[in-house]
Amino acid sequence: MKARLRSIFGGSVGNLIEWYDFYVYSAFSLYFAKAFFPDADPLVEQLNTAAVFALGFLIRPVGGWLMGLYADLRGRRSALTLSVSLMCFGSFVIAVCPTYPTIGVAAPVVLLLARLLQGLSLGGEYGTSATYLSEVASSKHRGFYSSFQYVTLIMGQLLATLTLLVLQRLILTPAQLSAWGWRIPFVIGALLAIFGFYMRRNMVETEAFRAEAEKHARRRPMRDLLRHPREIAIVVGLTLGGTLAFYTYTVYMQKFLVHSVGLTRDEATLVSASSLFLYMLLQPVFGLISDRVGRKPVLMWFGVMGTLCTVPLLTAMTQARDALTAFLLLMAALLILSGYTSVNAVVKAELFPARIRALGVGLPYALTVSIFGGTAEYVGMWLKLAGRERWFFWYVSLAILCSLVVYMLMRDTRKHSQINADTDAAPLVP
Repeated sequence: MKARLRSIFGGSVGNLIEWYDFYVYSAFSLYFAKAFFPDADPLVEQLNTAAVFALGFLIRPVGGWLMGLYADLRGRRSALTLSVSLMCFGSFVIAVCPTYPTIGVAAPVVLLLARLLQGLSLGGEYGTSATYLSEVASSKHRGFYSSFQYVTLIMGQLLATLTLLVLQRLILTPAQLSAWGWRIPFVIGALLAIFGFYMRRNMVETEAFRAEAEKHARRRPMRDLLRHPREIAIVVGLTLGGTLAFYTYTVYMQKFLVHSVGLTRDEATLVSASSLFLYMLLQPVFGLISDRVGRKPVLMWFGVMGTLCTVPLLTAMTQARDALTAFLLLMAALLILSGYTSVNAVVKAELFPARIRALGVGLPYALTVSIFGGTAEYVGMWLKLAGRERWFFWYVSLAILCSLVVYMLMRDTRKHSQINADTDAAPLVP
């Protein structure tokens, strides 16, 4: 148990650092957008930075494929160590990148390349991290322990938001943030990633992978994966609505609160930070519930409530004119969303056998996220610019409805888990 908890902590801390590095871009884009995409219209600047954010997601399937193969062939620990190293380098490049006035069009090109590198890293992080946390947890508490993937994911986003809040309120002026202060969080991210590298080097490998490796059988993960079309379809359908809602209520929400609700930048940051903190605390609660009643009822909660409440909640937010009302509405949305984020990682891991688990979780998930999650911010801002913002609300609701159909048709993976078939609470081996 001690080794298991130490490994869960090591994997979770590395996950936190990776997501902090990735989310810092979105949190600080309000300040550095002009440095890379100068334009008279602030919305156009934000649209350009959102496009780079979306492109960072488009590379994630490649990361899910490469890192998934590496994790299934060489080990979960090795893949997780490599992914945090790539994220470190991407953050460092952004931190020192010259701006548009200095090197012209090369500035956004370098920014894009750094984001593509981070997207590659993150594409492999999710599937490998979900696999690792699910495999080291005992079957009775797998939902609870695997929910910490999203605890640390949200914590990474929260840390990025809090970094912005501290710099805004206590250290720098808006002019300083726009001029050079936006580089500070990327420097912090690169340094944290170095710490994550050493943490992950000392993690233990899972027994499920070790047992598979000892078979010495010839493995062809991609060919094996294609023999599981039903499981691949479940991962895509399960993810579709959840990822779009997640990136709408987290990554896009800060800009939404500024441009659509009418809050100041400081108010939007405060609302985002406080709601994310409470949202983070909800994850292990819902994970624990899934260990008691099953994964499917928890997913159904998100599917039904998300389909019915998305349009009313987002519409009400646009009509709110104070931070407290916006906060309460956002918390209602995040309470619903917790039904997806708390259990989606363990559900996907429980679908696949150990020999293709990281690839099976990572690749179809990354493909779906790149199409729907990564473009959420861009689509939302584009429709707002076109004067059709309500269309975006219906788009999110329809995507959740599609996922609801999948939840209704799938089996409960707590009762039909491939992880249990491989190993159940097996000891860990250094």
